[in-house]
Formats: sequence, C-alpha cells, structure tokens
Amino acid sequence: MSRTPSSLRVRDAAAADCARLALIYNQAIRSGRCTMDSDPVSADFFRDQLDGMSPREALIVGETAEGVLGYGLVKRYSDRRGYAVACETSVYFAEDATGRGYGALLLEALVERARQARYRHLVAKIMAVNEASVRFHQRFGFERVGRQRDIGYLNGVWHDVVILQRILEDVEPA
Repeated sequence: MSRTPSSLRVRDAAAADCARLALIYNQAIRSGRCTMDSDPVSADFFRDQLDGMSPREALIVGETAEGVLGYGLVKRYSDRRGYAVACETSVYFAEDATGRGYGALLLEALVERARQARYRHLVAKIMAVNEASVRFHQRFGFERVGRQRDIGYLNGVWHDVVILQRILEDVEPA
C-alpha cells in the first residue's frame, strides 16, 4: 500500500464518513492541543454540520486505501454581509496519519475550495501550544496576525490562540 502524499484522494465528505470524522476529532480533543472542545463528539455532530452547511461552505476528506485519514473545513467567518469575503478553515488528521505529507494536499484542496467559493480572506485559529500546526500553515502562505492570550481554559490550563490569515489576492468579492 502506498504511503506517498500523491495517494491521497480529496473529496466532499458524506454521511457515511461521519463516524470516522468523529474518531479523528475525538483524538484531537484528547490531545488537548488542537481544539478547545473537551467532550467527545459522535457521528451525529458531523451529520449536523453537513446538513447545516451553506453552498459556500465545505467539509472535505482526504482518503487513501486505508480509508479517511483527515478532513478539512471551510466555513463562513460571520453571517454579517461585510464579512462575506472571509472564511475560517480547519484541518484535522488521525494521529497515525500525520507526518506523511498528506496535510499539504488537503490544505491546498481546502484553499482551492475557498477560492471557488469566492472567499478572499482565510482565517485559521490555532491553539498556541500547537506550534507545528502554526508552522505548517505558515508554509502555505498563512501569516501570523495575532494572538489571543488566555482566551481558553481547558483541563486546568489557560490557553492562547494564534490567529493566522491568508489573502487570496486574485479573488474578487461575489
């Protein structure tokens, strides 16, 4: 079985993927470094996300012959009209799928989905303790623009969040 990044196939998430997405997200929750969520989620959490998405939002998965290894999310930043050009992005991978180059392909596909949806401003909010994710995003054109200090309190610890943005200069407002 190939473990090269080129073997990753990116597609829209489907209801059948929701249990696997919950497993991946629950790993992130347990790590305490990737999300401010503390309670495990079920497949229904992702079914609800899929059902509630607008046409300009996307939940995509990256899969190989091993199955779904990760997912990415493009969601609107705000429902206020002036923010129609901005979206928030997230990428999560199963613990055993990191470090294989798959993240690059999924993030590139996520950026392309944002571009197709006519988003110009992409935002990533990353827990500051997750320095690897901050560096990863910076490699793909995301620029560090801020840090929210002590914005979260999880497992008895105050957490900062780093805010990164990427501007897609070639995208004009819809």
